[in-house]
Amino acid sequence: MSAGLVEWLSHVPLSVLYLLMAAFAAVENVFPPVPADTVVALGSWLAARGQGSAFWAIFATWVGNVAGAGAMYVVGRRHGTAWMHRRFPALADEKNERRMRVLYGRYGAVSLVLSRFIPGVRAVVPPFAGALRISPVTTMLALSLASAVWYGLVSYLAFRAGADWGALMARITRYGRFAAIAAAAIVAAGALAWWIRRRRMA
Repeated sequence: MSAGLVEWLSHVPLSVLYLLMAAFAAVENVFPPVPADTVVALGSWLAARGQGSAFWAIFATWVGNVAGAGAMYVVGRRHGTAWMHRRFPALADEKNERRMRVLYGRYGAVSLVLSRFIPGVRAVVPPFAGALRISPVTTMLALSLASAVWYGLVSYLAFRAGADWGALMARITRYGRFAAIAAAAIVAAGALAWWIRRRRMA
């Protein structure tokens, strides 16, 4: 992130800063390469130095992320799995569609929560849930929980951090890597258990 952008963000009103954090957290659901984690962390870090509120930093980010996820859920529900295969050909193929059906059938909303912690996969969870006609209430509760846990952690760490921005980002990156590995391991274990059970029943 450029020094000029950091300098500009450090002088915007807190209300604008919170809105920018919400916007980036929302856009991440549409365009995954957006560095939402970095912007949210920086926004919270700057808010702390501008006498801002940790609650509003976390709340704004959470609302933005859930709203963006909800919009993509609606898109997926409207266009179906065929659209998903075209939109995300590398991730939303028929194999992953079957896998998500199995995981959801076996673990329910827990599979949606865990999938949101896996980089590259979390962006397709909301539209896939919509395309598979998973209950909107179940989906939004699961996505809201995952968003609250991750962005709550990012915002809180940034808000309570000291002056070393580099150390803060290293810590957030490390936590994100641990969360992704743990979530992927749990999902993989579930898929393996299903496969073993299926082989035994065959």
